[in-house]
Amino acid sequence: MKFIQNTAAIYALLAVALGAFGAHALKETLRANSMLEAWNTAVDYQMWHALAILAVSAIKLEGRSVKISLGCFAIGILIFSGSLFGLALGGPSWLGPVTPFGGTLLIAGWAFLIASLSEKTP
Repeated sequence: MKFIQNTAAIYALLAVALGAFGAHALKETLRANSMLEAWNTAVDYQMWHALAILAVSAIKLEGRSVKISLGCFAIGILIFSGSLFGLALGGPSWLGPVTPFGGTLLIAGWAFLIASLSEKTP
């Protein structure tokens, strides 16, 4: 559990840093390329899901579904926000179709979390 908590804390730290970087150093470039909204969406989703990982791990839910949920959140952040950051910075166009896979993982993470809340624990 420590690994996933550390991962979430790093994601949260990066969300703050990337949000500030986008708001200051990259703002005009992102605005000129019509990518400021995409950047901000990536930062928002990264932070909210990092906080979700920390909250879920703090309440110490047990079971297979909660572990899958946390994994979906962690990988979903990487794919969803990572692809949006890449696109905003002028990355290859194939990143566009990758973004929904990350979003699907984030949704799956919430579904598995819901399932974990109804699992019986020993």
